[in-house]
Amino acid sequence: MDITRLQGHLPAAVYTQLPATIDAFVIDDELKLAHFLGQCDYESEQFTATTEDLNYSVQALLRVFGKYFNADSAATYARQPEKIGDRVYANRMGNGDEASGDGFRYRGRGYIQLTGKVNYKAFGGHIGQDLVSNPDLVSTTYALESAAYYFQSRDLFAVCERGADNATVTAVTRVVNGGTNGLAARITAFNKYYGILTA
Repeated sequence: MDITRLQGHLPAAVYTQLPATIDAFVIDDELKLAHFLGQCDYESEQFTATTEDLNYSVQALLRVFGKYFNADSAATYARQPEKIGDRVYANRMGNGDEASGDGFRYRGRGYIQLTGKVNYKAFGGHIGQDLVSNPDLVSTTYALESAAYYFQSRDLFAVCERGADNATVTAVTRVVNGGTNGLAARITAFNKYYGILTA
């Protein structure tokens, strides 16, 4: 597999992390790599976002996190990312209560948004780094590797091997997204990377 074909098609920071990620997670063919990059591309707004943006308006809080807010509480939390993260991620994924600060501390990072203290600890154990104490490393040094870990931990690379068709992109998307948000754009991204790698 010739990854040099991707040079100029990926941001330098992504391209630099690619060889180590490919080796660590045995992403050993064009099909797996294209599915992986296509999902990362979409999830990170074309590799521009490595930290979850929790700066929500009242309306957005009610739409995205409606189970945690009503109109009154949303008004007191709106546009306060730290408070929002602490509330919506409290008491789950290994996080402490809202007052602990874990929700914001372990908010989504990396190209597929690793979230929650338990997941930071598990990924950190996998790579031999203390990410519980240094969570920002996931948004910098390990942005791509954390996404590959997500794929591996959910056996998504096996799903990728099903093919280069829309049905396979859809199957991968359902795991990554929990639904099919942005499916058309994800298909476009997959086709772009698969085309580059197999040209």
